[in-house]
Parts: sequence; structure tokens; C-alpha cells
Amino acid sequence: MTHPAGRLREEVAYIAYHFHWAYTDLVALPHGERRAWVREIARINTQLAGGGSL
Repeated sequence: MTHPAGRLREEVAYIAYHFHWAYTDLVALPHGERRAWVREIARINTQLAGGGSL
């Protein structure tokens, strides 16, 4: 299964922006793993914005 190029760019940009990981490392991750990191970053951001504790 392939994933739309736009979605891949969004996931890579989001993780790279927050965690400063290298592009090559991010695109090497399986899609499910990348999505898990996107969810985790979103959870952290929500909590830091006042939505709960870490």
C-alpha cells in the first residue's frame, strides 16, 4: 500500500519540526510508526497547551 505524497510530507515535516529528526530517518519509518509519532507529538502539544499533564 502506498501513501499520498502530500500525507508523507505532512508527517515528515511535523515530526522533523518538533523532534528535529533527519528526513532520511523519517521516510525510512513504516507508515504506522510515523503516524504513532505524529499522534504522540499532538498529545504532548495538547498537554503543554493546557489540556492535561504529561
